[in-house]
Amino acid sequence: MTSKSNLVPLSLPNLIGNEWKYVKDCLDTGWISSAGSYVNKFERMVADYTGMKHGIAVMNGTAGLHISLLLSGVEPGDCVIVPNLTFVASANAIKYVGAEPIFIDADPHTWQMDLALLEEFLETKTVLGENGLRFLKKNNRCVKLIMPVHIQGNIFDFDRFILICKKYNISFIEDAAEALGSKYKGKFAGTFGDLGVFSFNGNKIISSGGGGIIVTNNDELARKAKHITTTAKTDPLQYYHDEVGYNFRLVNVLAAIGCAQMELLNDFVIKKQQIGDYYRSSLSGIGDIVFQEVNQNVSHNNWLFTIKTTHQKKLLEYLNSNEIQSRPFWMPMVQLPMYKNDLYISKNDNSKMIHNQCLAIPCSTGITEQELEKVVFQIKKYFNSCI
Repeated sequence: MTSKSNLVPLSLPNLIGNEWKYVKDCLDTGWISSAGSYVNKFERMVADYTGMKHGIAVMNGTAGLHISLLLSGVEPGDCVIVPNLTFVASANAIKYVGAEPIFIDADPHTWQMDLALLEEFLETKTVLGENGLRFLKKNNRCVKLIMPVHIQGNIFDFDRFILICKKYNISFIEDAAEALGSKYKGKFAGTFGDLGVFSFNGNKIISSGGGGIIVTNNDELARKAKHITTTAKTDPLQYYHDEVGYNFRLVNVLAAIGCAQMELLNDFVIKKQQIGDYYRSSLSGIGDIVFQEVNQNVSHNNWLFTIKTTHQKKLLEYLNSNEIQSRPFWMPMVQLPMYKNDLYISKNDNSKMIHNQCLAIPCSTGITEQELEKVVFQIKKYFNSCI
């Protein structure tokens, strides 16, 4: 059996800052639950970093999407447009509020929601109702919202997307779970609409172990989000709750880790971009490897570096057997049993092709130069053996 110490991991948290110090402070003072100074501090740090007025911390990004959909007025029976190529939490959050997803296929180059397909669908399959909302022609169900997902931290042509939203009078929220630190024309992902959601899962660019934050510039949405994520309790002493709320608040000890991680975020974004540049230069022209296309207006955080090749399955097996942890792309939503019968807008099923040909390779912010060289060496070795 090979030694685990030789494994080059896919994407680990990088806990090199004040994490121990801040967690110890929580333990020493006893503030480990949903009350405590670090929750408010973490919210403020993320809001300030992204240039937004408010941050509302929740227990994970999925909870943030759930609450954002509620705040956006999505009701049971409504439809929400979402990419077919995404992590399952995006679609699940739509189901949590009783709505139905409409899946849009991926652009074959950027791997983001295909904007041409989106516009064609809105033009030919929906109609503007007297109340100003859009409805499906075939069954008159309200298409309430679009939820773009910044896949792998990349961002599509947001100027075009906003024009589409204005043309068809439909609002959006951003699933920016993977995109903290990414920018489009200098503006941070998650900050283009009324609500954006970030995730701090263990493999994200920074991690609080779990956790998410909703960002907004809308004072009332922020107040409402804070209220319903803390069980809708109206009195600091009495247990009086004025509506059905959710126990979604992030705990102080995890927020403390998040604060320490936020102090390192700028350095982590730079390191991720250096990793991406290294892989692109070192693997360009190797086999049939293709990289995710990035719009010239995008500053990409390179959250989880992913390559595309027709050798995906064999290369995955080869790399993992050689102690280089790699993984395939997410399964497209309509290939999952609970979503296989939902409306899917596609011409070529690019989502399936991307899933079948893409794999993520090691890109932790703590990865060493020697580990990067090992990854590249083994990928080149694999393709040399195929010639």
